[in-house]
Amino acid sequence: GVGDPQARLMFVGEAPGQNEDLQGEPFVGAAGKLLDTLLGEIGLRRSEVYIANVVKCRPPGNRDPLPDEIEACRPYLEGQLGFIDPAVVVTLGNFATKLLLETKDGITKLRGREFPFHGRGVLIPTLHPSAVLRSGGTALAQSRADFVRVKRALRRVSAERASVGDESG
Repeated sequence: GVGDPQARLMFVGEAPGQNEDLQGEPFVGAAGKLLDTLLGEIGLRRSEVYIANVVKCRPPGNRDPLPDEIEACRPYLEGQLGFIDPAVVVTLGNFATKLLLETKDGITKLRGREFPFHGRGVLIPTLHPSAVLRSGGTALAQSRADFVRVKRALRRVSAERASVGDESG
């Protein structure tokens, strides 16, 4: 993972691709540029968020991660989530969404909604940026709408956390 270790917003993708593997950083190729653009549209920079992946190594041939690979990496992702303790988690695509929501439902059914997560925040599934790049038009509009939802949730959950913090302190 990479980013602000105190980020209120965390993104979880699938696995490193070729560019990510070469540079040792998630979302550095075309998908990363789109992610940066979408972040900018809601007034954020990459340096203000934390970005991780479900699996930590690039699957051979860039294939989908296998269930045993996902399970082997799960403790690392759970550790990242616990350490960062974000107010909002955004899952990018099917693998992250299915894992973190513990569901078999796909991203197209779940995106555009908000789910309680870890009792202190929310999880918002959205399309993976590489899928948006392949699909274009409607997918890009859906992602933009999801990022607006992220901005609103971030503001609301951060305020709720501050309020609870003020009452207990």
